[in-house]
Amino acid sequence: MNKNFILHKQLEADTVFIAELDLCLVLMINDSNYPWTILVPKRTAATEIYKLSSDDQIQLIKESELLSMAMASVFKPDKLNVAAIGNMVPQLHVHHVARFKTDIAWPAPVWGFTQAVPYDAATLNRLVNDVEQKLVAI
Repeated sequence: MNKNFILHKQLEADTVFIAELDLCLVLMINDSNYPWTILVPKRTAATEIYKLSSDDQIQLIKESELLSMAMASVFKPDKLNVAAIGNMVPQLHVHHVARFKTDIAWPAPVWGFTQAVPYDAATLNRLVNDVEQKLVAI
């Protein structure tokens, strides 16, 4: 890992580590309302995709594809929302949210729709393991 890289405190508080890829950390948001992961490029002071080097931009897309395929396999969502918003946390991170026609916010965006409901420990551990195993298998 980039020795100068520090994960933003809010991301650290809201997530659980899944894996480390070449460019990004893969983290799961601890919110049982939606299966929700993020990619965080291990680049100090990265705030926008266009500010990454061309090589890092390409690698981010590859890792996003990998995570998207893993999430599609594990969760089988009706839709997978992928977005880099960053209004609340300036550190560059790319959300991958598995959406279902039956989820609490469908079809509205998930941001600010409802309060997060943490997973129970056993479910969180199982989901983290499932996503990690799919990432390795792909």
